[in-house]
Amino acid sequence: MPQTLVEKIAQKHAIGLKPNQEISAGDYITIRPAYVMTHDNTGAVIPKFKSIGATKLANPRQVVITLDHDIQNKDEKNLNKYKRIEEFAKEMGADFYPAGRGIGHQIMVEEGYAFPGSMVVASDSHSNMYGGIGCLGTPIVRTDAASIWATGKTWWQVPQTVKVVLTGSLSEGVTGKDVIIALCGYFNNDEVLNCAVEFSGDGINCLSVDQRLSIANMTTEWGAVAGLFPVDDITLEWIERRIDYIEKRGPEGVPSDADGNGKNPRLNRERLNELKENLNNLKPDTDAFYAKELTIDLSSIEPVVSGPNSVKKYALVSELTKKKVKIDKAYLVSCVNSRLEDIEQAAKIVKGKKIAPHVKFYIAAASSEVQKESEARGYWQDLIEAGAIPLPPGCGPCIGLGAGLLEDGEVGISATNRNFKGRMGSPNAFAYLASPAVVAYSAVSGYINYDISENKNSIAGSIKINSKSETQTRQVDIIEGFPTEIKGEIIFCPQDNLNTDGIYPGKYTYNDDMTPQDQANVVMENYDPEFRNIAQEGDILVGGFNFGTGSSREQAATALKYKGIQLVIAGSFSETYKRNAINNGFLAIECPQLVTDLKKMFGSSKKNTIKTEIVATVDFVNSKLIADDKIYTISPVGIPAQELIVPGGLENWIKKNLGN
Repeated sequence: MPQTLVEKIAQKHAIGLKPNQEISAGDYITIRPAYVMTHDNTGAVIPKFKSIGATKLANPRQVVITLDHDIQNKDEKNLNKYKRIEEFAKEMGADFYPAGRGIGHQIMVEEGYAFPGSMVVASDSHSNMYGGIGCLGTPIVRTDAASIWATGKTWWQVPQTVKVVLTGSLSEGVTGKDVIIALCGYFNNDEVLNCAVEFSGDGINCLSVDQRLSIANMTTEWGAVAGLFPVDDITLEWIERRIDYIEKRGPEGVPSDADGNGKNPRLNRERLNELKENLNNLKPDTDAFYAKELTIDLSSIEPVVSGPNSVKKYALVSELTKKKVKIDKAYLVSCVNSRLEDIEQAAKIVKGKKIAPHVKFYIAAASSEVQKESEARGYWQDLIEAGAIPLPPGCGPCIGLGAGLLEDGEVGISATNRNFKGRMGSPNAFAYLASPAVVAYSAVSGYINYDISENKNSIAGSIKINSKSETQTRQVDIIEGFPTEIKGEIIFCPQDNLNTDGIYPGKYTYNDDMTPQDQANVVMENYDPEFRNIAQEGDILVGGFNFGTGSSREQAATALKYKGIQLVIAGSFSETYKRNAINNGFLAIECPQLVTDLKKMFGSSKKNTIKTEIVATVDFVNSKLIADDKIYTISPVGIPAQELIVPGGLENWIKKNLGN
């Protein structure tokens, strides 16, 4: 069966497959990722790990712990938290990087944990970044991290893959950050939502690894679960330079480096040669199926800015320059744009100049190594002499922590990856995103500005949607305790983008005294107060598209389960919602055609709960759903998913695995 590159890499890390079983989009698989990274949230994963009875890591060499988010916070509570995390890492023998070493994602790339052709996960949404060097990086939630710590494995549903074809080449002054901002703003109708993105086309040849990392990083904001670049000569040359650097520097003081007898066990000549020999296996099959194909001409892109307060809105810098949008703060920080190339661009712009008197310009390197190299080349000093305010290597203001946050009414321009309202400070501030070059130029000017020689004014892009020919579905094996079918009346909640606040109000989220019955009594309260009276035990809930978007609260899944809903069906889900549902033993199944048909029958604009009087049967053996005398195809609910549902969720599944 032809496979995309995403499917090929996932196949390599899947375990428990039948002989000759080839995975494809929609399949539930058990994966053993090469590495799992946690950062400050390690403090929340540790009690989960201990509560399931785990006393040691299944594979200490698989676990990487970094401290990077709240490193400016020196209060006793945070310092004690950091101390507990470090002690845990040392006790368990995991690789540990302390506060000040850098942002976890940057460390994963610098130190070779994220390696071309491998699959690496992290309990952070920007693990997509690893795709910049051809590593399948994807986020997990904290319970998954505890599972991998304890058993070495967790589950994954293989996503649909979208091909993004980059043609042409970048004009002078245009960066990878401009490319991803343009993609987010131009294709802004959820074209890649919950999909994996594979980049291709001759335009890739003009992109450095630093630029690829920036683009892959922000595929998260675009809505994708992974963003993957091919492994090519540019990748191989970058790996070779890293090996040269590490050989001169020597190993880091982490347990795995000690295991390598003085040699980095991840970045070395032997592994590079093996990668070169297997390069042909790291290409998608020529007839692989892509759900969509998006094309964009890089030569049609000029410097752009997203916002304010949204990555889906973008504007040409040349247009904003005319409006002279005054700024109060500027930022060159975060995992998307604080690498050497980025700092160099900004330094060249500000050298010999001064930051505008009313602007504060904050800078933080992505890692201590990046800062050291920037200092060696004079870039860091150029920024400081211009008036930039240095922060330690870490996340900081990007996540709304530490010094330099936006205050009421302020306008900021940032080389970070998110500009959601209130993320970088006050919800009454205005945040724009741009490349390091635009940020630096604006910091000097005092308003959003950049000197470009030509205006293109329109991006050349296109989209093609592919239809997969119907193939005969294989019968699914059903394990003991899992039903062959579920039957129930459909209750329909047609709203698209129904967020977790609508499903489980935020005011209850941190009330730890809420019993299962209490959760059931308030479920869907913000969406429709009558839901509790209409929904009956044994019903099947059908929602709209992008069901469960918003926060990561698990109660948005458990409250429906406690209400007696047998399973939830939607046109599409927030990936985090789906993970939380299945991790809590509650099935979430996508069936877009059923949702479309119900919208035609009952309307799509009503914000209420509709008792349809339609009885649906979900046939898990044949991956079919029958409703109103019509048959729909659903993705197979394979054994990895069944094994989570039967015991009531991932934590019980881990306990069972530990017992075995």
